[in-house]
Amino acid sequence: MKVTRRSRLLLRLQSLIFTVLFIAVIGMLAWLSTQYVYQADWTRGARNTISDGSRRLLDTMHEPVRITAFVREDEITRNQIRDLVGTYQRFKEDITLEFINPDLAPERIRELGIASGGEIVIRYQERSEKIQTLSEQQLTNALLRLTRQEQRWIVFLTGHGERRSSGETNHGLGTFSQELERKGLNVEAISLVETEIPSNTSLLVLASPTSAMLPGEMDKLQSYIEKGGNLLWLAEPDSPVGLEPLAEQLGVHLLPGTVVDATTQMFGIENPTFVVITGYPRHDITSMMTTVTVFPEAAALETSDSAAWKVVPLLTTLEHAWTETGEIKGEIRFDSDQDERAGPLDIGVVLTRTVADETHKDDTKIPEQRVVVIGDGDFLSNTYLGNPGNLELGLNIVRWLSHDDATIEIHVKSAPDTTLILGKVAQGVIAIGFLIGMPLLLLLSGILIWLRRRRR
Repeated sequence: MKVTRRSRLLLRLQSLIFTVLFIAVIGMLAWLSTQYVYQADWTRGARNTISDGSRRLLDTMHEPVRITAFVREDEITRNQIRDLVGTYQRFKEDITLEFINPDLAPERIRELGIASGGEIVIRYQERSEKIQTLSEQQLTNALLRLTRQEQRWIVFLTGHGERRSSGETNHGLGTFSQELERKGLNVEAISLVETEIPSNTSLLVLASPTSAMLPGEMDKLQSYIEKGGNLLWLAEPDSPVGLEPLAEQLGVHLLPGTVVDATTQMFGIENPTFVVITGYPRHDITSMMTTVTVFPEAAALETSDSAAWKVVPLLTTLEHAWTETGEIKGEIRFDSDQDERAGPLDIGVVLTRTVADETHKDDTKIPEQRVVVIGDGDFLSNTYLGNPGNLELGLNIVRWLSHDDATIEIHVKSAPDTTLILGKVAQGVIAIGFLIGMPLLLLLSGILIWLRRRRR
């Protein structure tokens, strides 16, 4: 082909057109990437994608979700949170994530009751949930609780010196009640002298009464239990006379004295009447708990064999605890001849049974009746609710008792391609190859190169 001025001009024009078209295509692809997002998870087992249960839950949530992480300036932790929340944002774009350094917002931390180690607050509609450890299991189940629409009424009994469900007194449960309301639960206080127990009561709370009930009130309470009502009984050492019918009905009895444990000095607590619980059983209430709980002046519980109730210990002291029946002053010691009981002691028990009543006679599945008895009410009071684990335990108990403990089972996605398991033959081949084979090859190559150069 003869090269002429015309052919050169055509080649230059073709190059120019190609360059312009190429740049236009790149620009068009860049613009399309801002309008459409496509992501693919090619990992083994799709371990970087949330489970089907989490995705179905997100499909039912039609309003924005706000996630606020109260964590310090730790990029590793923050990146882990971003990565997990990002897997949810792929399927729900109106999930927002905000980071706040708790050291720079002390007033907001106190207002929300954020733990000193940091927490993550999830908000949806007018409700909020707090979690301390972020995982798909924790985040999905927190979102599940926030989507619950049915009303749950938590009823506190009054009229016998019980701890008040409102107010800011040290003895009261006002802060705990506020937390319940933040979770979307309704809190109400009633007197059995004035009214009956409402039929829509999800949970009845008997919070440390200091005086006995009237016979008519006790009849109402026992009738509520007999019909399958759920109960949280916060007892105290030396509970007032008159609660024996309730204890007999449940098969739970308070041992004389106050539980003391000298090992609490290991945690910097000088008062031996403070019981510290560090380990928990495998129960729905405590399965996710990792922090310690503190119980000031607790009573030990003893359960009797009953065919009606299934009893499971929930809170158990260490072996060095005992029930002190004498005056707690000066040096104290365990006296086996003084009707004192040595540890380990149960200060919290769970009772369950199935009750068939008229309201569920046509149902195929009868709700399980649930009762929790704790030998101390101080752990939920305004004074001690700030201790690590106390609020978490209280909220877990209320959720479980009010049948608000449904969870989505999230199977942990393993990474089978990150572990290499070699047999003995393979290990031997690799060892011989690296220790003997490769040095021999290097030696032979050196000899060959030397021989070739010598021949020249």
